Amino acid sequence: MGVTRTPIDLTQGSRTKGGIGESTMRPDGTLKVTGEFAYASDLWHEDMLWGYTLRSPHAHAEIVSIDTSQALAQAGVHAVLTYDDLPTDTKHYGLEIQDTPVLAHGRVRHHGEPVALVAADHPETARRAAAKIRVEYAELPVVTDEASATADGAPLLHPGRDDHHAGHVPHPNIVHRQPIVRGDVEAARARADVIVSGEYEVGMQDQAFLGPESGLAVPAEDGGVDLYIATQWLHADLRQIAPVLGLPEEKVRMTLSGVGGAFGGREDLSMQIHACLLALRTGKPVKIVYNRFESFFGHVHRHPAKLRYEHGATRDGRITHMTCRIVLDGGAYASSSPAVVGNASSLAAGPYVIDHTEIEAIALYTNNPPCGAMRGFGAVQACFAYEAQMDKVAAELGMDPVEFRQINAMSQGAIMPTGQEVDSPAPVAELLRRVKAMPMPPEKQWETAGEGADIRALPGGLSNTTHGEGVVRGVGYAVGIKNVGFSEGFDDYSTARVRLEVVGGEPVAVVHTAMAEVGQGGVTVHAQIARTELGVTQVTISPADTRVGSAGSTSASRQTYVTGGAIKHTCEAVRERVLEMGRRKLGTYHPAWATAELLLEGGKVVTDGGEVLAGLADVLEDESVDIELEWRHRPTEALDLHTGQGQGHVQYSFAAHRAVVEVDTELGLVKVIELACAQDVGKALNPLSVIGQIQGGTTQGLGLAVMEEIVVDPATAKVRNPSFTDYLIPTILDTPVIPVDVLELADEHAPYGLRGVGEAPTLSSTPAVVAAVRQATGLALNRVPVRPEHITGT
Repeated sequence: MGVTRTPIDLTQGSRTKGGIGESTMRPDGTLKVTGEFAYASDLWHEDMLWGYTLRSPHAHAEIVSIDTSQALAQAGVHAVLTYDDLPTDTKHYGLEIQDTPVLAHGRVRHHGEPVALVAADHPETARRAAAKIRVEYAELPVVTDEASATADGAPLLHPGRDDHHAGHVPHPNIVHRQPIVRGDVEAARARADVIVSGEYEVGMQDQAFLGPESGLAVPAEDGGVDLYIATQWLHADLRQIAPVLGLPEEKVRMTLSGVGGAFGGREDLSMQIHACLLALRTGKPVKIVYNRFESFFGHVHRHPAKLRYEHGATRDGRITHMTCRIVLDGGAYASSSPAVVGNASSLAAGPYVIDHTEIEAIALYTNNPPCGAMRGFGAVQACFAYEAQMDKVAAELGMDPVEFRQINAMSQGAIMPTGQEVDSPAPVAELLRRVKAMPMPPEKQWETAGEGADIRALPGGLSNTTHGEGVVRGVGYAVGIKNVGFSEGFDDYSTARVRLEVVGGEPVAVVHTAMAEVGQGGVTVHAQIARTELGVTQVTISPADTRVGSAGSTSASRQTYVTGGAIKHTCEAVRERVLEMGRRKLGTYHPAWATAELLLEGGKVVTDGGEVLAGLADVLEDESVDIELEWRHRPTEALDLHTGQGQGHVQYSFAAHRAVVEVDTELGLVKVIELACAQDVGKALNPLSVIGQIQGGTTQGLGLAVMEEIVVDPATAKVRNPSFTDYLIPTILDTPVIPVDVLELADEHAPYGLRGVGEAPTLSSTPAVVAAVRQATGLALNRVPVRPEHITGT
């Protein structure tokens, strides 16, 4: 065994390659772009059956009877299940409130609710058998908005509620209510020189992930089940699935399958329990894959919202006070509505210093589709309203809208309406300055290009509906604030297992977490952290499953922070164990083993001065170091249910946008020319992935601004457009140039100083686009998405 002492010149790039701060390639990137990546819908098992779900055609109805005899008689059908066939007394589930039935019983509460399940030897056989199930319904009056939900004699959608929220709500059809009161609004109102109010509305947006809900359940010899599933949170699924099946959690083994996008829509269960029930009943593997129509009914959506705001300001541009009321439509079941209410209320004032606030947010039970988590999680709806207000107040004062925002922008040390201090950088004014300073796109290229003009650059140009008549340009700005991580006292932690061993003469780190890789690039960052902390080039990421402790949900912009923090923490413990081994085995060779600060770099043990003491392979030999640890961020606390005061969030993130649009005022069509963004990310662990996250979030915000909405019939509460034919999402032809200016101001409380990235750009992109359309047209436009008829008035 030799010991090398060659000094390493750290200034010449000798540090371990592929660590944090580098734009390393995604390990799944090539497979995805070549079509070779295996998604959950590609799962296959010998002798497997296919599952199918019968769904309610009504939004609110009593189930009078169900006859499954014709379905059971069809050749190829192995099982048909209804509520009465469920194996245990636990027949409901839910993320926060267990109010969602596995299969409808007594009545259905929303259009598309699951009523029965079929397992057959072919997907078409299962579909046809489901169509033969005879369900007799007696339709009931529908609850669709606050007025119908809280009126005297309104149908109670969940009578006899018994949960920890019920004592604080004024009506059983209100899921949760959160007021926030700070300062003296009445006194501040008296000091205001101008008072501006507005009413705003946000439509129901879908996550529109391209990979449909899918999974495979395989019954096991021990009476348990192995579930391969596309999800956002393996352990939360497990917690809800096992009691319904009547199995201990250790007999429900879950493995993450390829996920084709999520954005919050996979936090709730969809077909997980259904596939397991059918597999355990038939004794055969059962695969369920939703088609696009089913997918629109199979997951929660973004809460539609109605918001009423008032702001006061003095002549010099200082905001005196703010009041608002936010009504979120939670649909038929609770999902994560209580937490969305907490976010919407606590972030309702935006990234501004406002000492006097009165805020109220509620979520309703209705017969509309269930709503829950979606990128931005309550902050999106609030941002659209408060940023519209900022433009209105600035106009009333005759001020530049960016300057007005900068005058009132919060900075580190500012106090939120909840009384919480923002104790890390909050560069709101700087982000606005940066985004405003970005070069503007060229003016109307289609107008100056003569015969060579490309009319595809025009609003409606792709369909040759215009050649520039009535097209005007507008510019709009917006900035937003988003929390990072789970809040209000939730035990937000993650678990990481790290093994360091020698394989083929080279040190290799194996990282195992239950993090759901849904496209955000966590598998890339996890390897970068391991390379940085352990000084190895070769890192293997084990498949995510429930053999390791929970990693929490891939949501709330938290995974790099929390699971990344867990990996860093565990790698540090592994490193210390390795150095102990080195001191024990090789300490007599060099005094630096006992006296110097030691690092792992480039597969070697080095001093902080760069001197090599040993190779990692020499230290480990045929041993390995294997450690599993949990890691938590700083604790938060629940907001007071009467005043809203409390240390509710662990971190805040900020992004600003400038939108440049062109609008055909005759046709009501909008073309977003550019959507520039400036965002503080604390530390860009993978700069390329950071840019991708910002551009992706920006595009989803654009979709909400001008095209994306699930349309629900207000008379029947039925969904009218459950397909990508009628639910429009931005394509590459709708997506503008998105220049990004990344600011890195470290948060001293976070691993590497990082700040969660994924959600903040979704907030401010929507109001920036609408502000630009307002500037181009002079219209108020208080609702999103903006439709052609809102512009043309027809």
